[in-house]
Amino acid sequence: MSGPLPVVVLVSGRGSNLRAIDARIAAGELPARILAVLSDREDAAALAWAAERGLATGAVPQRHYADRAAFDAALGNVIAGYAPALVVLAGFMRILSSPLVERFAGRMLNIHPSLLPKYPGLHTHRRVLEAGDAEHGASVHFVTTELDGGPVVLQARVPVLPGDDEAMLAQRVLVQEHRIYPLAIRWFAEGRLRVDGGIVRFDGRPLAAPLLVNGTADAAA
Repeated sequence: MSGPLPVVVLVSGRGSNLRAIDARIAAGELPARILAVLSDREDAAALAWAAERGLATGAVPQRHYADRAAFDAALGNVIAGYAPALVVLAGFMRILSSPLVERFAGRMLNIHPSLLPKYPGLHTHRRVLEAGDAEHGASVHFVTTELDGGPVVLQARVPVLPGDDEAMLAQRVLVQEHRIYPLAIRWFAEGRLRVDGGIVRFDGRPLAAPLLVNGTADAAA
């Protein structure tokens, strides 16, 4: 692809990963262009921030639609109207239906605050602490119809320290989310990361296991 990668970002909250992605774009480290920031919540803080940045924004509240299928169809139409090469889920707190996921198959990424396949879904930091795990982290994965079950392409690990509570652990993980998500998007923009026939390829080779950042060293350039 010539020129910056056209991206639509979906958010539900404050959009800290959106801000990290935008910062990398502004710094010239990520060859992408945010076409629009969309949310299921009209009051999402990320929308106000994006509007201040001069980015196109839009809200598609689920309560405006008769059912989930109608909501997902409407959201998919709004996304498609921008013709993105990649859809980036950045704290989007709605479970997407199969038709919507399949509409953007192979070009939809998500970041999840756990070392998938461990702890899909919500409350990951609490579950890690309750399990007594020594390690936690974040995962970037392609979105499939299985909740947080798509192929994982990149992970960052962080230690669980004595005395950690949910907030402390969440902040440590969030720092790594802000590192690895723009990196994975960059790889996609550069054509290094692709899904081919259901197989994730990195630099043309099947990716047998997620690439890893240990929380201190940079990932592959």
